[in-house]
Amino acid sequence: MTEEKKLTREDCLRLLKEKYHALQEEGKDRYPKRSDFTEREVVAIKAYLGPWPRALEAADIKLARNDDRLERNREKRIRAKRRRNAAQNQPS
Repeated sequence: MTEEKKLTREDCLRLLKEKYHALQEEGKDRYPKRSDFTEREVVAIKAYLGPWPRALEAADIKLARNDDRLERNREKRIRAKRRRNAAQNQPS
């Protein structure tokens, strides 16, 4: 049984970038999927870089998510809750 070298964070970034460029050269317009890698590689990528979408962002493959949207959704939920509470507190 051969012992495999432990992957580093840089190795994980390189793997993602190389796979992305290989897919583009093949004419495939998609991001790398977990299924494009071995289980060992996927475990290392997620351990160093977090969930798959965040890993793609760290490798500069995918644009970072817009956190403004998350804040807008939060504010919308707060406004809705305030409206519901105001409606409940009005006398009948």
